[in-house]
This record gives sequence, C-alpha cells and structure tokens, in this order.
Amino acid sequence: MNSSILMNIIIFAILLLILLFAISSYNGLVIKRNRVKNAWAQIDVQLKKRFDLIPNLVETVKGYTKHEAGTLEAVVKARNQYISASKPEEMMEANTVMTGALSRLFALAESYPDLKANANFIELQGELSGLEEKIAYARQFYNDTVMIYNNAIQVVPTNIIANIFRFMEEPYFKADESERQNVKVQF
Repeated sequence: MNSSILMNIIIFAILLLILLFAISSYNGLVIKRNRVKNAWAQIDVQLKKRFDLIPNLVETVKGYTKHEAGTLEAVVKARNQYISASKPEEMMEANTVMTGALSRLFALAESYPDLKANANFIELQGELSGLEEKIAYARQFYNDTVMIYNNAIQVVPTNIIANIFRFMEEPYFKADESERQNVKVQF
C-alpha cells in the first residue's frame, strides 16, 4: 500500500471522528436545551394554576377587608404582570412579586377571624399551599436541568460546539432577597 493512500485514510478517519464528535455534541446540547425549556414549561403550568386562583381569592377576601384595597391591588397587579410577561426572566420577577403580595394577603387574613373561618378562603388557601409545593419541586427540577445544560456548554470540548452554534446560558430560578431573610416569629 502506498504511504500517501495510508496518509489520506488516516486524515479521512480523523476528519470523520471530528465530524461525529461535532454532531454528537450538537445533538446533546440541543437535547439539554430542550430539557431546560420543558422544565420551564412545567413551572409555567404550575404558576398559571396559581395565578388562576388569584381572582377567586381576591373576591373572597374583598368582602371582609374593604379598607385593605392596597394589598388586594398588589395581588392583582402581580397577577397581571405575570400574564403580560413573555420571557422566563420576566415571569420569575412576577412570581417574586406575587409571592410577596400573597404573603401580605395571608398576613392580613390573620386580622380577620371571620375570613380565616370562611370555607372558600380555607379551600383556596389549601389549593395555593399545594401549588406552592409543586412550584418548589418544579423550580428545583428546573434549576437542576439548567445546571446540567450550563455545565455542558461551558466544559471542554463541547464548549467549542456551543460557542460555534451560540448556545447561551440559561438563568436559574433564584429566590428573591426578601425570601432569603429570616422569618421573625413573635409570641
């Protein structure tokens, strides 16, 4: 066998291996990016369920707390902010605002014993509590998926393919600064 033919076969084999690596890396990154989108969609579903409960909750509370319009308006405003959001980052911000508004609303309910005893309010509060657990799980799953994806686009050698095809880092769903502070318990 001629040495030039052998050299051409070796070069062809190396190029074929590089091509196969590039295709495999690209496909792996696409799959990971799609998993991130799916994980976000799961959070979005739970948040939409949460935000769909808000009008019922506001109507229930309204009758008992006529002079607490500011708190109710904050809840409605946060819901509308989420509905008008188009990017995950905007939705995350709206979720943070809603969490704060709901905390104030439930704290307000403590001042109204009749409201706390209202069956509709208790049911809505229970549904929201269940949704909060699902949202927390979905956030954890999303963040785990984002970590796997972000790691894949940052490590060598797949970062070369990620840079060529412009795979961008995805944001983590982070707790707001107010959610990180210690809760003050008073007796």
